[in-house]
Amino acid sequence: MGMQSPVEGRRPEIAEDARPSSVDDFWRMAARVAVVGIFVLLFGAFLVLARTVLLPVTAAFVIGIMLGPISDRASARGIPQWLSALVLILFLIAAMNALVVLLAAPVSDWVGQAPEIGARIKDKLWMLDYPLQFLRNLRDTLNPGGDHSAPLDFGLSNLIQPALSLLTPAIGFVTPAIGQLLIFFGTLFFFLSSRAQLRHGVVTLFSDRALRLRMLRIMHDAESNLTAYFTTVGAIYFVEGICVGVASYFIGLPNAAAWGALTFVLSFIPYIGPGVVVLVLFGAGLIHFPSVTHALLAPALYIGLATIEGNFITPTIVGRRLTLSPLAVFLSLVFWAWLWGPVGAFLASPLLIIGLVTTSHVFPHAEPALPE
Repeated sequence: MGMQSPVEGRRPEIAEDARPSSVDDFWRMAARVAVVGIFVLLFGAFLVLARTVLLPVTAAFVIGIMLGPISDRASARGIPQWLSALVLILFLIAAMNALVVLLAAPVSDWVGQAPEIGARIKDKLWMLDYPLQFLRNLRDTLNPGGDHSAPLDFGLSNLIQPALSLLTPAIGFVTPAIGQLLIFFGTLFFFLSSRAQLRHGVVTLFSDRALRLRMLRIMHDAESNLTAYFTTVGAIYFVEGICVGVASYFIGLPNAAAWGALTFVLSFIPYIGPGVVVLVLFGAGLIHFPSVTHALLAPALYIGLATIEGNFITPTIVGRRLTLSPLAVFLSLVFWAWLWGPVGAFLASPLLIIGLVTTSHVFPHAEPALPE
């Protein structure tokens, strides 16, 4: 019977002690990940189920943060907060009403002449007959025994259906339910009229002085970044809308002011908004101009203008501090548009800015020294 070495004698004990510990750590981490995942799924379901209330409330908070500095300046000059809040809300209602009035004229005109417009568009898109015939022949060749009962064409129904799919969410954005409007304006009024009290109440929720200072920094930076970003891009989009309106007028496109206002509003929705503007300008050109080439003139000018604005003007004026990652903007747009529709797409960039500011303070790269 040989003597066992000390290393061989201790090896099983080390393995037995280490294995349960590693397994326990693994399941403990898995449980934490599962809890976080369940919370995220339940929170997403809550956002969908409570959309009727959360959507106008969130929109009111975002708009209120952007209008907050105006209310603060009015308060500094002795104007009561409730009065400045009421004036800002009346101005916002007037702007929304003006937009609806501008867009109502071309929409009502198109609805009244729908049969004539459909026939006119079909006649102008005659050049698509040859590509469509080629696609039909290719389909018959690749799938000779398939079901060819459904014709492959760009008939009036095929043209109207995509337009309605875009128009329905837009109408839902412009004319939301009365209850949601009341929630939005009520929340906005009370937020603007009691901003100081709300800020004080949020800060007093934390007993630690460092947490209070961090919360104050988050609120201040979120407000300043959001206001600076949308003031800057709002001015850029306003000039862009004026350019589109002037160009539409000289091209000969009716309702030039409506297209300029639509460009200004939809420019706040990344990616989707400019695409809708191109489609609307092209559709209006097909309706009112005699040829497709003439109809392409307004969309081509807008694409050139948007390209210059997106690649040169906005990066130069906004600068690096307020520049958002295109990937982050796209993912935020996809998520909020999927969750809350067109209004969610409009709120995607503001919510992304608030989230980035909050994350930068909660997880700072270097913790700043607190003042004594």
